[in-house]
Amino acid sequence: MPIVLAVTAALALFVWDMTLNRVSSSIIQGMVITVSVLWIVFGAIFLLNTLKHTGAIAVIRAGFTNVSPDRRVQAIIIAWCFGCFLEGAAGFGTAAAIAAPLLVAIGFPALGAVLMGMMIQSTPVSFGAVGTPIVIGVNKGLDKAAISTQLAKQGLEWGDFLQLITSQVAIMHGVIGTSMPLFMVMMLTRFFGKNKSWREGFAIWPFAIFAGLAFTLPYTLTGIFLGPEFPSLVGGLVSVAIVVNAAKRGFLVPKTTWDFEPQKNWPSEWLGKLVVSKEDITPALSDKKMSTVMAWFPYLLVALLLVCSRVLTGFQSLLNSATVDLTLILSEADISASFSPLYLPGGLLLISALVAAAFQTNKPASALNNAFKESGKTVLGAGFVLIFTIPMVRIFINSGVNLSDVASMPVASAELFAGTFGSVFPLISATIGALGAFIAGSNTVSNMMFSQFQYEAAMSLHISPSLIIAAQAVGAAAGNMIAVHNVVAASATVGLLGMEGATLRRTILPTIYYVLFCGIIVMATIYIFGFQGPLAP
Repeated sequence: MPIVLAVTAALALFVWDMTLNRVSSSIIQGMVITVSVLWIVFGAIFLLNTLKHTGAIAVIRAGFTNVSPDRRVQAIIIAWCFGCFLEGAAGFGTAAAIAAPLLVAIGFPALGAVLMGMMIQSTPVSFGAVGTPIVIGVNKGLDKAAISTQLAKQGLEWGDFLQLITSQVAIMHGVIGTSMPLFMVMMLTRFFGKNKSWREGFAIWPFAIFAGLAFTLPYTLTGIFLGPEFPSLVGGLVSVAIVVNAAKRGFLVPKTTWDFEPQKNWPSEWLGKLVVSKEDITPALSDKKMSTVMAWFPYLLVALLLVCSRVLTGFQSLLNSATVDLTLILSEADISASFSPLYLPGGLLLISALVAAAFQTNKPASALNNAFKESGKTVLGAGFVLIFTIPMVRIFINSGVNLSDVASMPVASAELFAGTFGSVFPLISATIGALGAFIAGSNTVSNMMFSQFQYEAAMSLHISPSLIIAAQAVGAAAGNMIAVHNVVAASATVGLLGMEGATLRRTILPTIYYVLFCGIIVMATIYIFGFQGPLAP
């Protein structure tokens, strides 16, 4: 990424003939946006680590371990339901990093646990970390000033356009993602079962589809009516509550229980170095006895604060009163940036972490201190990539103002792709997003890199830009399943290093399924149903 930033700056200066002042102001703008992203990441990881040190995560884990002896049911509940919630709450690979060790702890082979963890890096990811891929990725990856001018001509505002993209992303994921739990258990039985059978996984299809709908229905409705911060968070909470209770009652669960072969028969490449003691999967010895409700309370508080901050105008104004606003950066009229630490989800997550420490343990200072240290390390790792990536994206977007009077980098790229693929471009929009996530290891970064490019391509082809950007976001979510960064991180949590290739050869299957169906949906929506939407020429 440092090399890419340097190359982009050189292209801007010597090919696009941008002024040094404009390139510099774009880099400063990117730095401010980077702070916003890292603030959200820090808040999400800090809350999770705080709950780990108060013992809340152990209580939550214990609630899952004895629901059903069927490994397919366990995979759906822990990886899909709980994992989707974790993705909505924290994002950035956290779901796989927590779900994989938990599956190993209850008897899954390490390689299978990583595969399950990686497959949930799909449907919930577009709204992971309380909506960061949309709130930051798409929002900051588009030329807001220019597009807002076009929207105003149609009597629309920027918020309307972003919400339309959010709704379209939620609907596409809702259609495609409902089958993911079934796909997961079929992969589990095919690659890790004694009989290597797809059919044994398919046998649980009523329960799997039920679990899929338990997440995607509230997820889609939340995306349409509440916005990008909530779908994965709300969908995850609802699915955990519904599916766990259904499994306990045997609802739609097959009478025949499926299990792995005895561990002594497992190939050595299935095994990681993670050794799990009983204490790791049961509630930790704590100075306070904690109920399940109290363990979940901080996440419920996050959801409540997010809803209030987006719905109640007075509360919203209060949070936005603390804002760092940079306008006319280096005297460039159209380059600005702002940072609202309390209104951004990072501030609300931080508040919830403080509340959790106060009520869940008698040693709040110790819990917060440990969580701060661990979260700081995670943020530093993410920050190294983002601190170069986001300024590069801003140079890319701001390149339209230049001394050579040529089209901006996104427009030039879009014209090339639109000319090459023509009317079938919508079929590959999601694939472009997936490739971005594969390279960068992040849905957010992929959206920032390619949203403006996708917009320009749509405008060149006279088709709906919101729908094409939505396809980008969906594809970028699916691309997380093959993101090398995520595979390595998930594998490391179970001590399974050197087997990343084996995981990628499997996760490429659901990734192809996802981007292919997304492309088909977009093509049908545009060319069969004739959808255009705002800004479509």
